[in-house]
Amino acid sequence: MKNPTPAIHQIIAGFVEGDAISNLALTLQGIFRGWGYDSEIFCPRRHITPKMSGRAKDIGEHRPLSRKGHIVIFHFSIGSETTEYFKRIPDRKVLVYHNITPGHYYRSIYDGRELILTQGRRELSSLASTPDLSLADSSFNAGELMEAGFRNVKVMPIILNMDHLNCPPERSIINRYRDGMKNILFVGRIVPNKRFEDLIKACYAYRLFLNREARLLLVGSYIGLERYLALLRNMVRELKLDNVIFTGHIRLEQLTAYYRAADLFLCMSEHEGFCIPLLEAMHFGIPILACGAAAIPETLGGSGVLVREKDFPRIAELMDLLLNDVSLREGIIRRQRERLKDFDPAHLERKLKGHLAPWLPS
Repeated sequence: MKNPTPAIHQIIAGFVEGDAISNLALTLQGIFRGWGYDSEIFCPRRHITPKMSGRAKDIGEHRPLSRKGHIVIFHFSIGSETTEYFKRIPDRKVLVYHNITPGHYYRSIYDGRELILTQGRRELSSLASTPDLSLADSSFNAGELMEAGFRNVKVMPIILNMDHLNCPPERSIINRYRDGMKNILFVGRIVPNKRFEDLIKACYAYRLFLNREARLLLVGSYIGLERYLALLRNMVRELKLDNVIFTGHIRLEQLTAYYRAADLFLCMSEHEGFCIPLLEAMHFGIPILACGAAAIPETLGGSGVLVREKDFPRIAELMDLLLNDVSLREGIIRRQRERLKDFDPAHLERKLKGHLAPWLPS
């Protein structure tokens, strides 16, 4: 008797609009269905936001579907009750590790968050013997898995289809910020490991020593992180900086407008497991200047410009070169476009299918 076609389901701790892991789960679901497999996304109901409620099912609905011939992909990025459930199911188990931010970044700002992240790292270690296959979206993340005792670890970069970024931008944003000033952009949730204070210091040094006609565009949600935002706003006031813009959560057409208005993408983050906005900046042809920490050098792959030390006058000089040296700027953008080809979705889809091939019908 022929074996039934396996389903490929996913488990995720939180399902939120605009969230990178949630977006990846939707992309993978489309791929698996395109291969001809049943594929659903499961998440604890209370962690599915209202806008996403029709696109995921409660974790409890997975139980009657669970069986040995099926594959379950578990996206791990934080401690959650889904971890224990994943351990117990009989399906083929695949862990996708998106990294856990070290809790110390939140110390004295959000002590509760620090505890959750620390607990997540303990949960990660407890999972080491559970998966049949562990996928990490960077070698940096793969190294953490192997250090924690995981076996059969493979690097599988995030599959990111850039087509959605080709939507028409919100023209009012482009008109507002395309006014002759240099626009320095960073995109990312306002969290301490991304070191927004260092972005502000770099912009301050650039305006102080080189060009006052510059603004800093900080695009990202701060919901639940208002205390950190208040500290950043206070820093801006103390430095007497105008033209530092905190956008908060925005729509896609607004995001594309900020990218199209930007002259430089500046990243001072100290902990990234991958950093999708770097690829988005490549897509829009924006030169990148970034701190060479965690997985950032790997994602850039020899493109962009890296700094290893937070020497802000020196960073300001590099910013000025990238903003004004046409030949240098064009060369960097050209190299970034070449690097972006390494993340071709069709190529990565074939790579993913190769990883899952032992459990798929031939």
